[in-house]
Amino acid sequence: MSMVLDLTRDLIRRPSITPADEGCQALIADYLSSFGFTCEWFKRGDVSNVLLSHGDPKNGPSILMLGHTDVVPVGDESSWKYPPFAARVNEGILYGRGSADMKGGVAAMVIALQRLVEEFPDHLGCVQLLLTSDEEGPAVDGTCVVADALKQQDRIPDYCVVGEPTSSKRIGDMARVGRRGSINARLIIKGEQGHTAFGHLIENPAHKLAGFLAVVTHFRWDEGDTLFPATSLQVSALQAGGIATNVTPAIAETRFNLRNGPVSPQADLKQRMESILADLNISNYQLDWNVSAEPFYTPAGTLTAAVEAAVTGLLGYSPEMNTGGGTSDGRFIAPLGTQVVELGLLNHSIHKIDEHTPVADLDLLMAIYFDILRRLLKP
Repeated sequence: MSMVLDLTRDLIRRPSITPADEGCQALIADYLSSFGFTCEWFKRGDVSNVLLSHGDPKNGPSILMLGHTDVVPVGDESSWKYPPFAARVNEGILYGRGSADMKGGVAAMVIALQRLVEEFPDHLGCVQLLLTSDEEGPAVDGTCVVADALKQQDRIPDYCVVGEPTSSKRIGDMARVGRRGSINARLIIKGEQGHTAFGHLIENPAHKLAGFLAVVTHFRWDEGDTLFPATSLQVSALQAGGIATNVTPAIAETRFNLRNGPVSPQADLKQRMESILADLNISNYQLDWNVSAEPFYTPAGTLTAAVEAAVTGLLGYSPEMNTGGGTSDGRFIAPLGTQVVELGLLNHSIHKIDEHTPVADLDLLMAIYFDILRRLLKP
């Protein structure tokens, strides 16, 4: 049996729905401690964060392996082929919540780190593993807390490998060298409740909201650039009225998300949003604006070269380096000045019913991680 598979299954069997950790981090901390890793806990509220370290950053580069032990809810459990926390293997496929996102990636990191310190006990620099249970949730008590501590303590890592599932059609075919920003907005348009027969006497906020959405859902915010795709907007919620069929609503509300690149900073987007409201003669409104991630990008350098060489050397093809997808906790590490690359398992089943990953990919990913570490830290 594969050590990576064994550990992945142990982790899946712990139903660590965000922000719960259910002992995943303690299991890993105990395991790596037996190989000489030191352990630091950063706990805040219901969130558990652990940082495991080996080596001396004064003796070479520092590499941070970044992952999370929390998972999203399972949804309708009766719709799963196998129980979501049973970690069942069938015909070379491992099923279970977190198998791809990202307990499989975490397990691959752990065994790669074990292999590194066993084969190169006097490796250069420092290697670390940071795990949080607040990646799938609000992400306010997780990686960002540890990142702030590392900055204050002048322990900023040189490189960071994030284990998010980035692969598309085969393991290692895609890596992220940046991510778009993410902005969550809530717009409430206020009007006047009244009788539907007397629309000329009231201002129906639902009508105003419909006009607003007709504009912003087709608006071309920018054309993107060579590194980032064009900014996009998606509506995530709508609510208005419902008291009775002949009563107009007093307020209409929508929530939407913007994914932006550097060509459209969040301040510019907010200003344009307010201009659209003004052009539509919508003045009685409330717009709440929350930036959950700023865009970031890691240019070609030492880390990207090591990632490409590892994938190419082991698998025979080069990974596509891009900035697609959603957000990750790399957004908290990149602002420190750290080079960040995300590389992990196949992502086509993440957050879905019957989340799964090919068993063979677990050991391949571990081998890739080990080769990256070897290239950067071998004495």
